[in-house]
Amino acid sequence: MASKRGARRRPNLLVILIDDLRFDEFGAGGHPYMKTPNIDRIAHEGATFTRAFHPTPICSPNRASILTGQYASRHGVIDNVARDELSFRLPNYHVALRALGYETAHVGKWHMGNSAAPRPGYDEWFSFPGHGSLVDPEFNDNGKVVRRQGYMTDLLNERALRFVTRRRDRPFALFLAHKAVHPDAYQAPDGTLDLAAFAGYRLPERHQHLYEGEHFPPRPNVMSPAQAARGKPAFAESVRLKESPQSRAVLEAIKSGSQEEIRLRAAMMASVDEGVGQLLEALGRQGTLDDTAILFMGDNGFFFGEHGLGPERRFAYEEGIRSPFTMRYPALIDAGRRIDRLVMSIDVAPTMVALAGGKGLPTAQGLSLLPLLREPRTPWRRSILCEYYAENAMPWLVGMSYKAVRTRRHKLIHWVNKGGQPGIVDELYDLDEDPYEMRNLIRSRAHAPLVQRLRRELGRLVASSVGL
Repeated sequence: MASKRGARRRPNLLVILIDDLRFDEFGAGGHPYMKTPNIDRIAHEGATFTRAFHPTPICSPNRASILTGQYASRHGVIDNVARDELSFRLPNYHVALRALGYETAHVGKWHMGNSAAPRPGYDEWFSFPGHGSLVDPEFNDNGKVVRRQGYMTDLLNERALRFVTRRRDRPFALFLAHKAVHPDAYQAPDGTLDLAAFAGYRLPERHQHLYEGEHFPPRPNVMSPAQAARGKPAFAESVRLKESPQSRAVLEAIKSGSQEEIRLRAAMMASVDEGVGQLLEALGRQGTLDDTAILFMGDNGFFFGEHGLGPERRFAYEEGIRSPFTMRYPALIDAGRRIDRLVMSIDVAPTMVALAGGKGLPTAQGLSLLPLLREPRTPWRRSILCEYYAENAMPWLVGMSYKAVRTRRHKLIHWVNKGGQPGIVDELYDLDEDPYEMRNLIRSRAHAPLVQRLRRELGRLVASSVGL
């Protein structure tokens, strides 16, 4: 446990969010060849949360969960369909930070609705419509629509740097939401993709050949869809839906499941890491680096062929729901700390408000991480809820809803559209014995009592997620 000096002042707050980044897609996370020395510094000089999860593993719902501290069933952003008006009314934690005297900024992707107009809670706003474009993008700059020449990641880095280096007499809170490592895609207001405009992964010229010839060793659960679907009828049905022409077009556009796709994503992270380095250096020059709480995370996972999936993040397997999650704040966190308790993206909002000196975020369902950071043995949650709502806009992706409960050792996935057949379609995994989730134990008589306990726990979590 850290025995640190008390913070001399309320800390600056910096959240760096990466789009589609899975838990092992940075150097300190275990990527075999990606070089991210600046992101790794956050991990090495702070804490790495090894069991961090997304409550809904797709962009819009999880972004809303990060900002509100709520499950999708509470905040209402349940899928990627544009909900512009709703996103203006979210109980965003930056509203609370402004009330506490913070200067707040959103720089980057919003994607809860396709409108790039400024949302409540921010003194500074620099965003783009929908998914935006990786090259020569259009931005909404504090209410004014502008087009900038250059590479999206570099432009967001520049704007973030400009904000943190501004002279001020109060603490700041910056939410830096990169488009990387998401490929270029145009999304219509109803959430559908314009496949003709699907340009795939794009790099700046300086990184075009980065990591060529490198190899990402496949995890043991990389397999064909047919192999993955054995003994799992509901999953098999979802896999069949992904064989549609729309799905095939996306797969081909981004070289799905190939070493080239993994390389392109790694190369896209080079620009992100450069920006993190610029921010760390600027804060260091100001003498405010150690007075800034920095959190680095992803907005959902991604599959590289595990369970026969890709390009995908929506399923409740570990590659889809686990997040990179590292935090640096020397006043509270010892360097090199590893925390294996179950944490979630809904914990970000209450944690930031607590760091700012607030007395709580009444609308949040997540937990402040401060007690856990101060005392590792503090009582903590023993299970988490992960859920997915079938998307009308893209039924060819997953097509069915599920709710899953994960404890430190076990995971139960319940396919809610297949009620009445729990012993046939649900999935149970022992993550200690089977970390790659390759043996569905739902039909095991020996595990029947465990299944019943997990069903009760899932029911409790679902009830609490929608409760008033």
